[in-house]
Amino acid sequence: MTGSALADPWEATHMLLEALGSVLLGFALAWAAAARLSHRLPDRRIVLSVGPLAGLFGAFLTHSAIGPGHGVTTVLGATFVASVLLSLLLRPTRRLRRSAA
Repeated sequence: MTGSALADPWEATHMLLEALGSVLLGFALAWAAAARLSHRLPDRRIVLSVGPLAGLFGAFLTHSAIGPGHGVTTVLGATFVASVLLSLLLRPTRRLRRSAA
């Protein structure tokens, strides 16, 4: 078939596995953050929904930047983006003190 959007028939499967792996790693990161840092994060439902969405967005961003054929790099980039977006949900600790100077 000429004019096919995908040159390799397995490319769609690879992209699906990248997306699924990124969503699962985003969920694992969110679950770990909710378990360890629950006192500094908003509601658990928000954290557990942001993680997979951030992983999927990270996979899209990384795949768009480096192109097809770099599955491991795409998943690593998605994990990085998910961890950064989850870190934006953190609230500061209450131990902040201002100096008199």
